[in-house]
Amino acid sequence: MKIDARSIVRTIEEAGSWRAILLYGEDSGLIRERASRAVGLVAGALDDPFRVAQLDRETHERLEEEATAFSLMGGRRVVWVRDAQDSLTASLTRSLETETDTLIVIEAPGLASRSKLRALAEGRKNVASIACYPEEGRALSQTVTDALLAENVRIDRDALAWLLGRLGSDRGGVRGEIEKLILYAGSNGKLDIDAVQDCVGDAGGSSLEDAVYAALSGDRAGADRALERALADGANPVAVARAALGVLVRLQRVALAIQAGQSRVEAVRNLKPPVFFKRTDAFNRALERWSVGALSRAADETQAYELACKQSGTPDMALCRRHIASLCVARRA
Repeated sequence: MKIDARSIVRTIEEAGSWRAILLYGEDSGLIRERASRAVGLVAGALDDPFRVAQLDRETHERLEEEATAFSLMGGRRVVWVRDAQDSLTASLTRSLETETDTLIVIEAPGLASRSKLRALAEGRKNVASIACYPEEGRALSQTVTDALLAENVRIDRDALAWLLGRLGSDRGGVRGEIEKLILYAGSNGKLDIDAVQDCVGDAGGSSLEDAVYAALSGDRAGADRALERALADGANPVAVARAALGVLVRLQRVALAIQAGQSRVEAVRNLKPPVFFKRTDAFNRALERWSVGALSRAADETQAYELACKQSGTPDMALCRRHIASLCVARRA
């Protein structure tokens, strides 16, 4: 059964009412967070060897055996499958046809829209199929404020706006930064923009933005190094596209303000959230190299690149590297 966005939290909190839960999408950190929550609610712990069987890609063939095994110590068992692919469809089908109360939680970050595994999950009433995509805008803002308020930490509006502009798209990275802020503020603490900048600094999607700024400044070698570092840290091509688009849109806003008569200093100062001080030089170099029209076309090309990456069978890594390389060529016209 396909779960709509409004019902995801309730579905995870009621994990015990399902026979299986399939988690798929682009945000591997969010997939892991939701899977961990579901497993913990049913098994009581994530590392109980008697109640939790963890299967990686090399041990997927054990799914049917583990799904039908009895609990030796009592309590409901969970089979936690990671890196699932369509090759798991047949064994999952057989497992679901066996009468048992074992919960199967499946992490499948790379599934295509026409995936057989997704089709199986969405066609079964006792299986929850949950999409996990990077949060942005209001949803990301709500995640941050809710997590801080849960620890009695408040954050100023300007500080929140700046933070949202720095955070990467992966849920794991977002949670890591939130935990740092909670420790920094302490219980009943309050975060202003100076505190957030001091704590978070150039974190979140820094490697992605390193790559984008280096490219827009014409530094091909620096762009390549930063991109490979970001990809090695778990960034995906769609996250690269969104980081690039975010920078291009901000540059375009400043370029339009300058075109309307503002000085560069004034236009940059008025940008919200403000440019991080370590990015000021790179931001100004990019402004010198790119015209308003060129920035607009680059933004359109970036959106087209993101859509291409989402197509099944697309060589997204190759497209990613090619797109960053294309941004290294300045365009004034």
